[in-house]
Amino acid sequence: AIAIARKLQLPLLATNAVSHALPEDRDLLDALTCVRHKTTIFDAGRRLAKNAERHLKTAAQMEALFADTPEAIANTRNLAARLQFTLCDLGYQFPAYPVPPGETMNSYLRKLADAGARKRYRPYREKARRQIERELAMIEKLDLAGYFLIVWDIVRFCKEHGLLVQGRGSAANSAVCYALEITAVDPVGMDLLFERFLSEERGEWPDIDLDLASGDERERAIQYVYERYGKLGAAMTANVITYRGRSAARDIGKVLGFDEATLGRISKVVPQWGFQDDADTAQKQFEQAGVDAKQPLVKKFLSLYQRVQDLPRHLGQHSGGMVICRGQLDSIVPLQPATMPGRFVIQWDKEDCADLGIVKVDLLGLGMMAVMKESIGLIREHHGQEVDLAHLPPDDPQVYAALQKADTVGMFQVESRAQISFLPQMRPSRFYDIVVQVAIIRPGPITGKMLHPYLRRRQGLEPVTYPHPALEPVLKRTLGVPLFQEQLLRMAMTVAGFTGGQAEELRRAMGFKRSEKRMKEVEEQLREGMTRNGIASGVQDLVVQSIGSFAAYGFPESHAASFALLAYASAYLKCHYLAAFTAAMLNNQPMGFYHPATLVKDAQRHGLHFRPVDVMRSQWLCTLERGQGSEARGQSERERRLAAGTGPRPPAPDPWAVRLGFNYLKGLRKEIAARVIDERLRAPFTSLRDLARRVPEIRKEEWSALAEAGALNFIGETQSHRREAQWNAELAARPVLELLELAAVEEGPSPLAPMDAAERLLADYRTTSVTIGMHPMRLYRERMNRLGVIPASGLVRVPDGVLVRIAGAVICRQRPGTANGFVFLSIEDETGIANAIVMPDLFDAEKLTIVEHPFLLIEGILQNQRGSASVKVSRVEALDVETASAGSHDFH
Repeated sequence: AIAIARKLQLPLLATNAVSHALPEDRDLLDALTCVRHKTTIFDAGRRLAKNAERHLKTAAQMEALFADTPEAIANTRNLAARLQFTLCDLGYQFPAYPVPPGETMNSYLRKLADAGARKRYRPYREKARRQIERELAMIEKLDLAGYFLIVWDIVRFCKEHGLLVQGRGSAANSAVCYALEITAVDPVGMDLLFERFLSEERGEWPDIDLDLASGDERERAIQYVYERYGKLGAAMTANVITYRGRSAARDIGKVLGFDEATLGRISKVVPQWGFQDDADTAQKQFEQAGVDAKQPLVKKFLSLYQRVQDLPRHLGQHSGGMVICRGQLDSIVPLQPATMPGRFVIQWDKEDCADLGIVKVDLLGLGMMAVMKESIGLIREHHGQEVDLAHLPPDDPQVYAALQKADTVGMFQVESRAQISFLPQMRPSRFYDIVVQVAIIRPGPITGKMLHPYLRRRQGLEPVTYPHPALEPVLKRTLGVPLFQEQLLRMAMTVAGFTGGQAEELRRAMGFKRSEKRMKEVEEQLREGMTRNGIASGVQDLVVQSIGSFAAYGFPESHAASFALLAYASAYLKCHYLAAFTAAMLNNQPMGFYHPATLVKDAQRHGLHFRPVDVMRSQWLCTLERGQGSEARGQSERERRLAAGTGPRPPAPDPWAVRLGFNYLKGLRKEIAARVIDERLRAPFTSLRDLARRVPEIRKEEWSALAEAGALNFIGETQSHRREAQWNAELAARPVLELLELAAVEEGPSPLAPMDAAERLLADYRTTSVTIGMHPMRLYRERMNRLGVIPASGLVRVPDGVLVRIAGAVICRQRPGTANGFVFLSIEDETGIANAIVMPDLFDAEKLTIVEHPFLLIEGILQNQRGSASVKVSRVEALDVETASAGSHDFH
């Protein structure tokens, strides 16, 4: 290379072609090279680096390496000195919004904000008027009117086309966003802090997130942005997917040549528990997976697995972040075609875009928005009533009664195990209580040890105190306990005289773990400000500790308020329109915290009736039908009695039942379901032979699934049972020549015995993953009674501290990062859901039992505090039952 350069009189540059940072990272580089080429380390050959020298080196090392060509070092330094470009010089510009003649963007925004404020605030009180004027002045000063108009335009498009949309995030701190109907939370009424959203010192664009119904509605909004700003004027941001438990285990295992069976066992172990530095712990975990941890290859696996954590794995598409640009984006940032034709993805993630001043608008698909949209449509169609989420009754007693009892399965943000445990103690009775409830079960308040002080103060067990008297107005609503990011900012502004921008810088610094220097600098400014205000050092320590303990995880009050609106709305719909809400929930899976089978059982306990998949009545999606009491069609009278045998049901909230849709039948193609529905509309099917003749495309396995699920029981004049339908479906599906059609054997009584209740349960779970018959545990209640097992619904009546036994199907396993190794289980029986707490040492001893078995028998001490019951587990064993379960929601 040197000879060629000198012959052609070309300058030399010194480079080390760096591909890894440190010398010891060579093996990790080789492993990732194998991942890229989908090969093992044994077969990689010349794809690997030729040597171990491609790491970063010091200037002295480079000079020694290039000692024979000193001009290469000099040229490299000269080139570096000539480079003037920085990442601040990208030339990005946000597009201007086209305003009517005679208007500027600022004047048009003022006009829209004034009209919207007069509509929102009746009367348009002075406090709101001053706040909007202050915000508009800041928006004009920062030249951001175009940004607000473009977001308003997207919201306008959504509302004009009947798309449910709500802004959230820190935008809910803005009265202008509220006036423009971008957000639904009144920041003036809730006294929210505008500086959390926008300030002169922040030096960054505001961030507005728009929640839309997931699926087609969100897609229509995205398509509008693409059409409005051109093919290369808008693009989706990327999402850098990093290595975590299972992906790291599988990729590294493949590189080292582990067989598929071993990989499967290891990948089961790794994600739930991780590998710690303790060699004994790692060895035990490997042994549980059937792997000898002393083998050199396994030790190498452990080393590589630990070091690859959080490194980038691949580039994905952000769930809804869209960048909009004046001109062509490909002159600013590298683009790549998306999977969908006509779309482009920016090759930087959202954090990169924010750091480089590229503006992103998030169009996020929220499953609960889709549920609410569908619920409203079903209520309009079947009840003849119009529900407006923006004008729900504000203090509905049924909503707060359900929240206080933690009867919240399916409700937005308040349905998790932790929320259900906390709600009976919190006992929310007004909207702001829901705001707190949404925010308090978060890593910040938990790691900052603020959850229990707040609860004790709310229950009157501890006096309300403040770190300093001046902070009482800031912390009064949360009983002296800082729970929200906005409070963090206000604390700094109150005790240290910070401006809004300085306070926001403090929040970002305290949450920016990688920069100790930055944190110390801002903390010094905070202490200097408190010293100027005459605040004693002890109080300063308390304030700094309060801010620092949850700054990294603190939840914005505006965000919590936006989520609380949705939580209240979901609770209202469930309490007053259970059938519509449940059908919508079942039609928008997967979402939320629970499997559809759990949602069905919870709704049945509330008096809702279900009807099975039926080729004579079902649509593709779940629908509503008039009347009650026939959900058990196709089941025996005995099964109907058993299904209702858990005690008297409360009255149903409305006269509608839910008919399961073809979408729940595994293996049935959507186009076949559509053909069945079309033919049924022309004329009802008179027999299975008639169905086979009119929809000949039905495959043998689809006939089998329809029959096993009971979907063929009601064709013709007489009702059949599932095995009879299977027998007749086999006859009907046989190909018959046209001349022999009239002579074909018609269906009739089969020689097969009807399924019993247990067999129907297995068939339900196998074909639809849900059952509208009895809960599996109902089959074993007599046996459970003999074992002294208390039903889930009876735990609240057992005194605190009593040794109890519970049993059921595991529906959720959790091990939060803030829980210090504790594992939380939710198990379901026919009466409800019970919660259990597993100590770390017991979990280590019984991992495989707890993780792999669908039904568990648990013994432990009951913790029953103010109606919140959970079992502290002392013994756990697999429950030997011959039935199926729907599955569980584990370690999310």
